[in-house]
Amino acid sequence: MNEIAERAHETVHEHGGHGDPWARGVAVLISVLAAALAMTEIGVKSTQNEYLTHHIAVSDDYAYYQARNLRSVMKSTEADILSSLPNASDAAVQAKIKESQEYADRMRDDPKTGEGMKQLLARARTREELRNEAFHHYHFYEYAAGALEIAIVLASVSVVTRIRQLAFTAGVIGGLAGLVSLAVVTGLV
Repeated sequence: MNEIAERAHETVHEHGGHGDPWARGVAVLISVLAAALAMTEIGVKSTQNEYLTHHIAVSDDYAYYQARNLRSVMKSTEADILSSLPNASDAAVQAKIKESQEYADRMRDDPKTGEGMKQLLARARTREELRNEAFHHYHFYEYAAGALEIAIVLASVSVVTRIRQLAFTAGVIGGLAGLVSLAVVTGLV
């Protein structure tokens, strides 16, 4: 291990010692921008997963809602057909009519289990809001990640071209992108 450290130390001294302090400063800027980009990309993936999770849940809720609606319509139709029969006043037929109507009503509203159409619709709408919020956050993270990538390129180019304004611009763009990411994390946007 010491041998490797000695070789690295010798290599640094052979190639100009401590080097240009401005170039080292830009290298630190690039490192900070890269770290901010990595953290932002974590946010991108997290909000993307959150969006997909809510999107699937919304889809499931609406599918379940449609299935409940179909069952409700079928049982209501069954009750209507049974009540139009000539022997509709028969006790057994009346019991079947009542059972079908109760089933149809339970499909529409079932506060006991929370699985009625009314409850499913409310849950789906809540999840839609959560999904849309995650999508909104996802886009902010994407913009921040793109800006950080541009900042890294500008900072890298500034080292090669020795144009210091590019490094300054990279720092400003990176700072603004970092603020956008921070705003998403803290819930400001």
